[in-house]
Amino acid sequence: MPIRQMKESSEQHLVIKTQLQNTMNLVERTPKTSQSGKGPPVQEPQNTKPHSQTSPTTKNRGRRRGRGGRKSDQGDACMRPSSRPCTVAHKPVNPAGDLMATATDGSIEDGDSLCQMELGFPTSSKSLNFAARPGYGQLGIKCIVKANHFFAELPDKDLNQYDVTITPEVPSRTVNRAIMAELVRLYKESDLGMRLPAYDGRKSLYTAGELPFAWKEFLIKLIDEEDGINGPKREREYKVVIKFVARANMHHLGQFLAGKRADAPQEALQILDIVLRELSMKRFCPIGRSFFSPNIRAPQRLGEGLESWCGFYQSIRPTQMGLSLNIDMASAAFIEPLPVIEFVAQLLGKDVLSRPLSDSDRVKVKKALRGVKVEVTHRGNVRRKYRVSGLTSQPTRELVFPVDDNSTMKSVVEYFQEMYGFTIQHTHLPCLQVGNQKKANYLPMEACKIVEGQRYTKRLNERQITNLLKVTCQRPRDRENDILQTVQHNAYYQDPYAKEFGIKISEKLACVEARILPAPWLKYHETGKEKDCLPQVGQWNMMNKKMINGMTVSRWACINFSRNVQESVARGFCNELAQSCQISGMEFNPEPVIPIYNAKPEQVEKALKHVYHVSMNKTKGKDLELLLAILPDNNGSLYGDLKRICETDLGLISQCCLTKHVFKISKQYLANVALKINVKMGGRNTVLLDAISCRIPLVSDIPTIIFGADVTHPENGEDSSPSIAAVVASQDWPEVTKYAGLVCAQAHRQELIQDLYKTWQDPVRGTVSGGMIRDLLISFRKATGQKPLRIIFYRDGVSEGQFYQVLLYELDAIRKACASLEPNYQPPVTFIVVQKRHHTRLFANNHRDRSSTDKSGNILPGTVIDSKICHPTEFDFYLCSHAGIQGTSRPAHYHVLWDENNFTADGIQSLTNNLCYTYARCTRSVSVVPPAYYAHLAAFRARFYMEPEMQDNGSQGSGGAGQTKRTRTAGESGVRPLPALKDNVKRVMFYC
Repeated sequence: MPIRQMKESSEQHLVIKTQLQNTMNLVERTPKTSQSGKGPPVQEPQNTKPHSQTSPTTKNRGRRRGRGGRKSDQGDACMRPSSRPCTVAHKPVNPAGDLMATATDGSIEDGDSLCQMELGFPTSSKSLNFAARPGYGQLGIKCIVKANHFFAELPDKDLNQYDVTITPEVPSRTVNRAIMAELVRLYKESDLGMRLPAYDGRKSLYTAGELPFAWKEFLIKLIDEEDGINGPKREREYKVVIKFVARANMHHLGQFLAGKRADAPQEALQILDIVLRELSMKRFCPIGRSFFSPNIRAPQRLGEGLESWCGFYQSIRPTQMGLSLNIDMASAAFIEPLPVIEFVAQLLGKDVLSRPLSDSDRVKVKKALRGVKVEVTHRGNVRRKYRVSGLTSQPTRELVFPVDDNSTMKSVVEYFQEMYGFTIQHTHLPCLQVGNQKKANYLPMEACKIVEGQRYTKRLNERQITNLLKVTCQRPRDRENDILQTVQHNAYYQDPYAKEFGIKISEKLACVEARILPAPWLKYHETGKEKDCLPQVGQWNMMNKKMINGMTVSRWACINFSRNVQESVARGFCNELAQSCQISGMEFNPEPVIPIYNAKPEQVEKALKHVYHVSMNKTKGKDLELLLAILPDNNGSLYGDLKRICETDLGLISQCCLTKHVFKISKQYLANVALKINVKMGGRNTVLLDAISCRIPLVSDIPTIIFGADVTHPENGEDSSPSIAAVVASQDWPEVTKYAGLVCAQAHRQELIQDLYKTWQDPVRGTVSGGMIRDLLISFRKATGQKPLRIIFYRDGVSEGQFYQVLLYELDAIRKACASLEPNYQPPVTFIVVQKRHHTRLFANNHRDRSSTDKSGNILPGTVIDSKICHPTEFDFYLCSHAGIQGTSRPAHYHVLWDENNFTADGIQSLTNNLCYTYARCTRSVSVVPPAYYAHLAAFRARFYMEPEMQDNGSQGSGGAGQTKRTRTAGESGVRPLPALKDNVKRVMFYC
């Protein structure tokens, strides 16, 4: 049945119209629920009358059985999770325990019991229970692996929270901690009743057992240590008020860990986390959840004034085995604590003592030093610290400043000589400007040294990344040993805070039962020698195989942007590539439409349009099907500009090849490029044999669409660039291999995807519906002739703290998109979050047993875990679907937040693992399910579509990553929309 266009009217939508404009505002407005410390925003009902077409809310079909949580929270009908709004098209479901009945026309008889609310997606955090684990997986070969989780014994003491108010208010947590440390030193044995409190550095203090008072005020004097050794030191006085707030419910935590309650007691977990971090806070440099020190391992130089520090990540996590302390190794880039002149010489890669800085050098130095803390070295023992705000435009010898109110001017050189007896040697260099911009403070570079322990947060260049990877890339056995050493070095059994609070940490890695899922059979074309293939240890190759749907390339052209590549070399490369495509199963015309065209990188737009128009003339108006482009190895913004022009302006599919590959032609490289070209042309390289023979549970039985979605955010330091959302969706069934993709720009660092579903007013048509989900559902219908009857949605890049919000907002958008296409159209949805940015690592139980590891020493592809280190009640699992290449493999963490399709554990785990073998760009299983991977690629590609307004002079890698983008407009959202993809581009896997 074709999807009928719905009347574009808002009242036909069967779901609550959520108005989530700004995530940050939501967080501030959201009251904490009594059931859980975190919760989604409470949505106000838009319409107080029950909708005439809706029937009762159903529970999350079969998923809510055996859940924890208070009965009273789930007893009210209006608070039940409504996972699938029933309409007159569906039989009303009335599971045991539903407190309402329905009339035959689907209207609700007892409107009051529904809290006078329009039915649809759950409207409060109380009603939003994530999918419960439906049981454990059984498929695969059982084995034991070790995980970097350390069992933490729960304290049997009462944990108490106190509010801390310090006046005058201090913005620095470091100073707050110093004040509290002094208070504990002075009063621990008297007023604090021998208690050793843990402090979060802000407003909260925690104790094991009560303090002898409910409210008390203390006066604390703190000496400013930075004011020097011999000179007078400034003393500051602070008033500290400590007030009892609450007692943490440890019984609740115990019940949650035992799986008897579904809601995590966030406060208790937070207290335990702070307690276990307290000692490390004093010993190391804390950054986020990690701790770094130059003493853990000797810092390694990364280049341009940076060095890498080693450290460790630490986090307390609720798991099925109880509380677990997750410890992992970490590395980060820090600014080397050098004399400033030495830092500048390293940054610029040249001697700066002999000649003045050029304008471009000055800009680079200013960018690198702005915000960096320096200490003065010209005052003997006085090591005053300042933050750099800028760099003077004149050299030091030309700088003068007023020394009194009468505007008496003095030169910087004179001042330092007279005041400190310090002779400035390098007067040709500019001075550092410190403090605020209004009152200029000048410090000569040679009198300053960079303060130790400052993390570098800007983008690293390619060489720095390579150097950092050399430090971080550890074989599994080495990483495991380092983790064990870290736990022993931290000596939690001796930690006075852990002792005080009664927390005991095991020093052994958790041993976990895992299963190795079998690799799926892959189908290739019947004309190849090998018609199907069973991958071995996560990989295979194209030898003796032909693509299952090889496409035809009749009309193609090539542009050569590389000066070093002569025309004969370029021609030879194109011939080899054409042959490789033919061997792989494509039909590829060996002759281009026009001869290879040589062009300069700075004339990319002119060259592309020239080739496009000349080719069109030659083919009498027929479209060019493929453009090959040979690029220099270091091509700056050329790659990004080319993709933007081809995909949003000319409607051209392009394939770029670097000069180094053109000169050194390898068969493996050409075969991989052929795979990419085929899917960009709309073909398929391989499909799952089970998909063709319709044997995939909950995919093969009815038309199923699989979505992948991701949001990429701008780099640190870019405070106005938009975030980019991308959604891809399968366009073939039952094969589920081809994915069309859409992209959009949205507000800076907004995680919720704004354009999944949207409506707007058209002067002629009235309310018009649109959005990425709707468009992809329509394109699935056009491509397959069927409407999707099941939706599986893999969502990448969501942190645990955003689960509620993302699910609430995005599932609602999926509902609305479906409802806007046809009345009563509500296919069941399974919503799965994919996480790669976590710190769980898995190791073979016996590193010497070669049969239990791959070549790199990592656990075997297909290893899945859904017990012990996973969530106590929710439906999550770790899957290592890929073979390691170097370093320690990171398993992907999949968390099924919502499941109306009633997947078993084996069903979703096998489907996810099997899909990882269908990634189009290589003959390996990949580490993340392909729809999520493709969404990430599409979002990354769309960064290039933002028009550059100005270039900076920083050193750049490829693709214009260092351009400042003009993205703000006077428009409603303040985000300039991306240029639209051409229709022929968005139908295929252009992002591959």
